[in-house]
Amino acid sequence: MEIHNLPAYELAEKIKNKEISSLEVTELFIERIEKYDDDINAVVIRTFDEAIDAAKKVDNQKSSDPNGPLHGVPMTIKESYNIKGQSTTWGIGAYKGNIAKEDGLAVKRLKSAGAHFLGKTNVPLNLADFQSYNEIYGTTGNPWDTSKTPGGSSGGSAAALAAGFTALEAGSDIGGSIRNPAHYCGVFGHKPSHGIIPSSGHELIPNVPEPDLSVCGPLAKSAKDLEIALDVMSGPMERRAKGWQLNLPESSRMSLKDFKVAVWCNDELAPVSSEIAERCEEVGRNLSSVGAKVSFSDRPEHDFLKAEINYQLLLQSVMQSGMSEEEFKKVEEIASKLEPNDNSVDALLAKGTVLSHRNWIRQNYAREQIKISWAKFFKEWDLLICPQLATTAIKHDHRKISERTIKVDNQDQRYFQQIFWPGLAVNAHLPSTVFPTGLSKEGMPIGLQAIGGAYEDKTTIKFAELYEEEFKAFEVPNLK
Repeated sequence: MEIHNLPAYELAEKIKNKEISSLEVTELFIERIEKYDDDINAVVIRTFDEAIDAAKKVDNQKSSDPNGPLHGVPMTIKESYNIKGQSTTWGIGAYKGNIAKEDGLAVKRLKSAGAHFLGKTNVPLNLADFQSYNEIYGTTGNPWDTSKTPGGSSGGSAAALAAGFTALEAGSDIGGSIRNPAHYCGVFGHKPSHGIIPSSGHELIPNVPEPDLSVCGPLAKSAKDLEIALDVMSGPMERRAKGWQLNLPESSRMSLKDFKVAVWCNDELAPVSSEIAERCEEVGRNLSSVGAKVSFSDRPEHDFLKAEINYQLLLQSVMQSGMSEEEFKKVEEIASKLEPNDNSVDALLAKGTVLSHRNWIRQNYAREQIKISWAKFFKEWDLLICPQLATTAIKHDHRKISERTIKVDNQDQRYFQQIFWPGLAVNAHLPSTVFPTGLSKEGMPIGLQAIGGAYEDKTTIKFAELYEEEFKAFEVPNLK
């Protein structure tokens, strides 16, 4: 495999062993960005001079001791993370001059592990879309087909990885924003268990408390890289470390045949394309063929329609919390006129936006019952394999979100109906790893997600690693 497509852990080893210098690797990525990124537009903030200086320091170290597991590795990171001296906007025009005064916590930890940064990658407006475009940086294309989106909100992250512009990435996820782009672009992505990676420094305004639902996490070209980055990024903030430490269990499953896997390929609540469903079934058959215990029928026992309503209310409560007072009052008036049992899309949006603390507590109680249901399910099963989204990467569509639809086997579906699938893990605070399964008939990547029990992050990642070792599904696009 060519150097620019190697996973970060292999690059780190080569740099440690002096097979290649950090500077050579860094310059190679810079050359690729300069050659190919005009068409893709993934790396929208470029810190090439700083990256070259950092690489030279690594190569000139007198000590033979490596800096860490990412020794000398160049990487990019989602625009929503703070890098000192660089703009953090979340794609919002009003924040164009918002210059970070210091590195965010994840950036500091990744640097401490030996990495350095080539720049930052594109996002949608307010990190709130399955596509990555905004008025500041423009539109990012999918490296497999630039007429299609790489996904969102970590779309630039996944595009940069797939295109061979970077060795590693970090994104964030509240509605699939790590995993959707990983699926669309054919890379690996991990949404951690909620709360294990601090979000400090992934923010527009300093010192924002940890949000409900949202998490930070890695994207990579290999599952091993996901685990390395997870270990680097996770653990309490300094002021909390006095009282608690993180101790994620290692995976007890060392072979695919050791896994007990439930497979859920489609559902009328959010129908997926026949090709996505068939690929999911194929993965289940593949697992059976190597001795894994597989069920196509077992599910957690809770009501998934009620769970989806619960997720939508809690999600909108977070996503709309920055709404202006004027806009909020308008939605408050709309919500006040709704029937109590109105669970239509618009009603849930309004109700979630103005959710009172009293009603948030009630919804949180309902979520706790959902968590208990999942915990019971994972006493019997190690993983749930299911779709990430309804289709492969979609064409760019910049109409108002309320006007958008997607075609699922020639049937129009509401644009955000498919958030059901990524939301399964988000609302219950569970880990989920998206892993490549190969290309569609049209040559676009298909990823599926492996959801695990709470804090079983290393089990879902180990599964992705073993699946790739056995079935060799990871592919990279041929850029022209």
